[in-house]
Amino acid sequence: MSEGSAPREGTYARAGAGLALGVFLLDQLTKLAVILGFGYAPYTRPDSFFPGPSVEVFPFFNLSLVWNRGVSFGLFQGEAEWQRWLLILFSLVVAGGLVLWLRRAADRVTALAVGAVIGGAIGNLVDRLTYAAVVDFFEFHAFGYHWYVFNVADSAIVLGVAGLLYVSFIGEGR
Repeated sequence: MSEGSAPREGTYARAGAGLALGVFLLDQLTKLAVILGFGYAPYTRPDSFFPGPSVEVFPFFNLSLVWNRGVSFGLFQGEAEWQRWLLILFSLVVAGGLVLWLRRAADRVTALAVGAVIGGAIGNLVDRLTYAAVVDFFEFHAFGYHWYVFNVADSAIVLGVAGLLYVSFIGEGR
């Protein structure tokens, strides 16, 4: 591509779609490993949505099974079934918008960042459909303070948003 010419629509979409698929697969595999590791039946709703078991891996890190019925950081914990379906619908709309953005990504960093968010959003969406809650399990803690419990999908979403912020404020030509 010559200098100064705009990339064709979809030029970087393949890289972003590949990352989205990789994030989704890694997210689902790690969740399945944790669910099976704690003795739960795969792909069935838990009997209780209260926090599950926890295992200390390092003095600062636990694997803690948490069924998150809310959104990020456990906000809006919904008990009603309609709230779950509202979150599912919202996730579908957001994922659809992100796919359109990915198709129009003007650079590789944007495509990868959007792909990371798509993969994470779809990973958590599948959890809501399957378990009626998102499976979280990474728990870091220090000095008596415990951060939010999260998963691979959540990490990908945060990193993707950070990449989009980088492109918006620091990236070349901004």
